[in-house]
Amino acid sequence: MAVKGAVLGDILGSQYEFHRPKKLDWKNVPLINTTTMGFTDDTVMTLAIKKAIAENADLVDTMVEVGRKYPYCGYGGNFYRWINENNHEPYNSWGNGSAMRVAFVGEYFDDYDEMQEMAKKTAMVSHNHPEGIKGAVVTATCIWMAKHGKTKQEIFDYVLEQYPRDEYEYSIGYSLDEIRPRYKWNESCQGSVPAAMRCFYESTDYESFIRNIYSLKCDSDTFGAIAGGVAEEFYHGFGDVEADSLLESYLDDYLLAILRR
Repeated sequence: MAVKGAVLGDILGSQYEFHRPKKLDWKNVPLINTTTMGFTDDTVMTLAIKKAIAENADLVDTMVEVGRKYPYCGYGGNFYRWINENNHEPYNSWGNGSAMRVAFVGEYFDDYDEMQEMAKKTAMVSHNHPEGIKGAVVTATCIWMAKHGKTKQEIFDYVLEQYPRDEYEYSIGYSLDEIRPRYKWNESCQGSVPAAMRCFYESTDYESFIRNIYSLKCDSDTFGAIAGGVAEEFYHGFGDVEADSLLESYLDDYLLAILRR
Protein backbone atom coordinates (compact mmCIF):
# COMPACT_ATOMS: atom_id res chain seq x y z
CA MET A 1 0.00 0.00 0.00
CA ALA A 2 1.91 3.01 -1.31
CA VAL A 3 0.10 5.52 0.88
CA LYS A 4 1.21 3.66 3.99
CA GLY A 5 4.78 3.66 2.70
CA ALA A 6 4.66 7.38 2.00
CA VAL A 7 3.16 8.27 5.39
CA LEU A 8 5.64 6.12 7.26
CA GLY A 9 8.46 7.65 5.24
CA ASP A 10 7.27 11.09 6.27
CA ILE A 11 7.15 10.14 9.95
CA LEU A 12 10.53 8.39 10.00
CA GLY A 13 12.14 11.13 7.95
CA SER A 14 10.74 13.93 10.10
CA GLN A 15 13.25 13.36 12.89
CA TYR A 16 16.15 14.57 10.73
CA GLU A 17 14.53 17.30 8.64
CA PHE A 18 15.69 20.02 11.06
CA HIS A 19 17.49 18.03 13.77
CA ARG A 20 20.15 16.08 11.89
CA PRO A 21 23.45 15.74 13.81
CA LYS A 22 26.52 16.85 11.87
CA LYS A 23 28.07 13.39 12.04
CA LEU A 24 25.00 11.19 11.97
CA ASP A 25 25.86 7.48 11.93
CA TRP A 26 23.10 6.83 9.43
CA LYS A 27 23.95 3.16 8.99
CA ASN A 28 23.55 2.31 12.67
CA VAL A 29 21.47 5.01 14.34
CA PRO A 30 18.20 3.70 15.84
CA LEU A 31 15.46 4.01 13.26
CA ILE A 32 13.10 5.62 15.75
CA ASN A 33 13.73 8.73 17.82
CA THR A 34 10.46 9.47 19.55
CA THR A 35 11.48 12.94 20.71
CA THR A 36 11.51 14.51 17.23
CA MET A 37 9.26 12.26 15.15
CA GLY A 38 5.78 13.03 13.91
CA PHE A 39 3.67 13.39 10.81
CA THR A 40 3.94 16.57 8.77
CA ASP A 41 2.07 18.35 5.99
CA ASP A 42 3.28 15.58 3.68
CA THR A 43 1.04 13.08 5.46
CA VAL A 44 -1.87 15.49 5.77
CA MET A 45 -1.93 16.28 2.06
CA THR A 46 -1.27 12.68 1.00
CA LEU A 47 -4.33 11.60 2.95
CA ALA A 48 -6.38 14.58 1.77
CA ILE A 49 -5.81 13.51 -1.83
CA LYS A 50 -6.69 9.93 -0.97
CA LYS A 51 -9.92 11.14 0.66
CA ALA A 52 -10.85 13.24 -2.37
CA ILE A 53 -10.26 10.44 -4.86
CA ALA A 54 -11.87 7.73 -2.75
CA GLU A 55 -14.98 9.86 -2.20
CA ASN A 56 -15.03 11.32 -5.72
CA ALA A 57 -14.96 14.73 -4.07
CA ASP A 58 -13.57 18.05 -5.24
CA LEU A 59 -9.80 17.99 -4.92
CA VAL A 60 -9.29 21.58 -3.78
CA ASP A 61 -12.23 21.56 -1.37
CA THR A 62 -10.98 18.36 0.27
CA MET A 63 -7.37 19.53 0.53
CA VAL A 64 -8.55 22.75 2.16
CA GLU A 65 -10.96 20.93 4.48
CA VAL A 66 -8.37 18.44 5.69
CA GLY A 67 -5.49 20.90 5.64
CA ARG A 68 -7.23 23.42 7.88
CA LYS A 69 -7.57 20.78 10.58
CA TYR A 70 -3.75 20.79 10.90
CA PRO A 71 -2.65 24.43 10.59
CA TYR A 72 0.78 23.90 12.17
CA CYS A 73 1.97 20.72 10.48
CA GLY A 74 4.75 22.36 8.48
CA TYR A 75 3.30 23.95 5.36
CA GLY A 76 5.53 26.22 3.33
CA GLY A 77 4.53 29.87 3.36
CA ASN A 78 2.81 29.97 -0.03
CA PHE A 79 0.95 26.72 0.53
CA TYR A 80 -0.10 27.81 4.02
CA ARG A 81 -1.77 30.83 2.44
CA TRP A 82 -3.29 28.62 -0.26
CA ILE A 83 -4.85 26.42 2.43
CA ASN A 84 -5.95 29.09 4.89
CA GLU A 85 -6.94 32.05 2.75
CA ASN A 86 -9.80 32.22 0.28
CA ASN A 87 -7.75 32.32 -2.90
CA HIS A 88 -7.04 28.76 -4.00
CA GLU A 89 -5.56 29.55 -7.40
CA PRO A 90 -2.30 27.84 -8.45
CA TYR A 91 0.84 29.90 -7.90
CA ASN A 92 3.39 28.42 -10.33
CA SER A 93 5.28 26.44 -7.70
CA TRP A 94 8.01 23.90 -8.45
CA GLY A 95 8.23 22.92 -4.78
CA ASN A 96 8.40 19.28 -3.75
CA GLY A 97 4.94 19.48 -2.18
CA SER A 98 3.35 18.25 -5.39
CA ALA A 99 5.46 15.08 -5.32
CA MET A 100 5.13 14.27 -1.62
CA ARG A 101 1.32 14.09 -1.70
CA VAL A 102 0.64 11.97 -4.81
CA ALA A 103 1.19 8.40 -3.52
CA PHE A 104 -2.45 7.33 -3.67
CA VAL A 105 -2.63 8.15 -7.37
CA GLY A 106 0.11 5.66 -8.23
CA GLU A 107 -1.48 3.08 -5.96
CA TYR A 108 -5.12 3.51 -6.98
CA PHE A 109 -5.21 3.80 -10.76
CA ASP A 110 -4.44 0.70 -12.84
CA ASP A 111 -4.69 2.49 -16.17
CA TYR A 112 -1.37 4.19 -16.94
CA ASP A 113 -2.78 7.20 -18.76
CA GLU A 114 -5.48 7.77 -16.15
CA MET A 115 -2.85 7.62 -13.41
CA GLN A 116 -0.64 10.18 -15.13
CA GLU A 117 -3.54 12.53 -15.80
CA MET A 118 -4.68 12.44 -12.18
CA ALA A 119 -1.13 13.01 -10.99
CA LYS A 120 -1.05 16.18 -13.11
CA LYS A 121 -4.37 17.31 -11.64
CA THR A 122 -3.21 16.86 -8.04
CA ALA A 123 -0.17 19.02 -8.80
CA MET A 124 -1.82 21.75 -10.86
CA VAL A 125 -4.21 22.90 -8.16
CA SER A 126 -1.24 24.70 -6.61
CA HIS A 127 2.05 23.57 -8.19
CA ASN A 128 1.42 24.34 -11.87
CA HIS A 129 5.04 25.05 -12.79
CA PRO A 130 6.28 22.39 -15.28
CA GLU A 131 8.75 21.05 -12.71
CA GLY A 132 6.03 20.88 -10.06
CA ILE A 133 3.83 18.88 -12.42
CA LYS A 134 6.72 16.64 -13.48
CA GLY A 135 7.59 15.85 -9.87
CA ALA A 136 4.09 14.58 -9.17
CA VAL A 137 3.86 12.60 -12.39
CA VAL A 138 7.27 10.96 -11.95
CA THR A 139 6.51 10.01 -8.35
CA ALA A 140 3.11 8.51 -9.17
CA THR A 141 4.54 6.71 -12.18
CA CYS A 142 7.35 5.13 -10.14
CA ILE A 143 4.78 3.86 -7.65
CA TRP A 144 2.64 2.53 -10.50
CA MET A 145 5.66 0.79 -12.02
CA ALA A 146 6.63 -0.84 -8.72
CA LYS A 147 3.07 -2.00 -8.15
CA HIS A 148 2.87 -3.47 -11.65
CA GLY A 149 6.02 -5.54 -11.33
CA LYS A 150 8.55 -3.38 -13.14
CA THR A 151 12.16 -3.98 -12.24
CA LYS A 152 14.28 -1.57 -10.26
CA GLN A 153 16.32 -0.95 -13.41
CA GLU A 154 13.19 -0.07 -15.38
CA ILE A 155 12.18 2.43 -12.70
CA PHE A 156 15.72 3.86 -12.71
CA ASP A 157 15.72 4.21 -16.50
CA TYR A 158 12.38 6.04 -16.44
CA VAL A 159 13.53 8.52 -13.77
CA LEU A 160 16.84 9.06 -15.59
CA GLU A 161 14.94 9.88 -18.77
CA GLN A 162 12.94 12.50 -16.86
CA TYR A 163 15.95 13.87 -14.93
CA PRO A 164 19.06 13.36 -17.11
CA ARG A 165 22.53 13.88 -15.64
CA ASP A 166 23.45 16.75 -17.92
CA GLU A 167 20.39 18.80 -16.94
CA TYR A 168 19.77 18.05 -13.26
CA GLU A 169 22.27 18.53 -10.45
CA TYR A 170 20.86 15.65 -8.40
CA SER A 171 19.87 13.32 -11.23
CA ILE A 172 19.21 9.71 -10.30
CA GLY A 173 22.16 9.02 -12.59
CA TYR A 174 24.50 10.11 -9.79
CA SER A 175 25.24 7.60 -7.03
CA LEU A 176 24.59 8.52 -3.42
CA ASP A 177 28.36 8.51 -2.88
CA GLU A 178 28.58 11.22 -5.54
CA ILE A 179 25.63 13.19 -4.21
CA ARG A 180 26.42 13.15 -0.47
CA PRO A 181 29.44 15.50 -0.45
CA ARG A 182 27.66 18.19 -2.44
CA TYR A 183 23.98 17.85 -1.60
CA LYS A 184 22.39 20.95 -0.09
CA TRP A 185 18.95 21.02 1.50
CA ASN A 186 16.56 21.58 -1.39
CA GLU A 187 12.79 21.93 -1.41
CA SER A 188 12.28 21.83 -5.19
CA CYS A 189 10.87 18.88 -7.09
CA GLN A 190 13.93 18.82 -9.33
CA GLY A 191 16.22 18.77 -6.31
CA SER A 192 14.22 16.18 -4.38
CA VAL A 193 12.48 13.65 -6.62
CA PRO A 194 15.48 12.16 -8.48
CA ALA A 195 17.62 12.06 -5.33
CA ALA A 196 14.82 10.42 -3.33
CA MET A 197 14.42 7.84 -6.07
CA ARG A 198 18.16 7.19 -5.93
CA CYS A 199 17.72 6.44 -2.22
CA PHE A 200 15.21 3.79 -3.26
CA TYR A 201 17.37 2.51 -6.12
CA GLU A 202 20.34 1.83 -3.84
CA SER A 203 18.21 0.18 -1.13
CA THR A 204 17.65 -3.49 -0.43
CA ASP A 205 14.52 -3.15 1.72
CA TYR A 206 12.35 -0.44 3.25
CA GLU A 207 14.67 0.18 6.21
CA SER A 208 17.77 0.58 4.05
CA PHE A 209 15.81 3.03 1.89
CA ILE A 210 15.10 5.15 4.96
CA ARG A 211 18.74 4.94 6.03
CA ASN A 212 19.82 6.12 2.59
CA ILE A 213 17.68 9.19 3.18
CA TYR A 214 19.34 9.71 6.55
CA SER A 215 22.68 9.76 4.75
CA LEU A 216 21.80 13.01 2.98
CA LYS A 217 21.41 16.48 4.47
CA CYS A 218 18.02 16.75 2.86
CA ASP A 219 14.33 17.46 3.30
CA SER A 220 14.18 14.00 4.81
CA ASP A 221 10.48 13.74 5.65
CA THR A 222 9.56 14.71 2.11
CA PHE A 223 12.12 12.33 0.61
CA GLY A 224 10.43 9.62 2.68
CA ALA A 225 7.00 10.61 1.43
CA ILE A 226 8.12 10.85 -2.19
CA ALA A 227 9.84 7.48 -2.52
CA GLY A 228 8.33 5.64 0.46
CA GLY A 229 5.41 4.48 -1.63
CA VAL A 230 7.76 3.14 -4.29
CA ALA A 231 9.77 1.23 -1.69
CA GLU A 232 6.68 -0.25 -0.06
CA GLU A 233 5.18 -1.39 -3.37
CA PHE A 234 8.48 -2.77 -4.67
CA TYR A 235 9.43 -4.67 -1.51
CA HIS A 236 5.81 -5.68 -0.80
CA GLY A 237 5.87 -4.30 2.71
CA PHE A 238 8.19 -3.05 5.39
CA GLY A 239 10.31 -6.02 6.41
CA ASP A 240 11.29 -5.75 10.07
CA VAL A 241 9.94 -2.22 10.44
CA GLU A 242 6.77 -2.36 12.57
CA ALA A 243 4.78 -0.08 10.31
CA ASP A 244 1.30 -0.60 11.72
CA SER A 245 2.27 0.09 15.32
CA LEU A 246 4.23 3.19 14.31
CA LEU A 247 1.35 4.56 12.29
CA GLU A 248 -1.08 3.91 15.12
CA SER A 249 1.26 5.69 17.53
CA TYR A 250 1.82 8.82 15.47
CA LEU A 251 -1.41 9.41 13.55
CA ASP A 252 -4.60 10.65 15.15
CA ASP A 253 -7.93 8.90 14.71
CA TYR A 254 -9.05 11.14 11.85
CA LEU A 255 -5.97 10.51 9.70
CA LEU A 256 -5.87 6.83 10.60
CA ALA A 257 -9.46 6.45 9.40
CA ILE A 258 -8.54 7.89 6.00
CA LEU A 259 -5.43 5.73 5.78
CA ARG A 260 -7.36 2.55 6.55
CA ARG A 261 -10.37 3.09 4.30
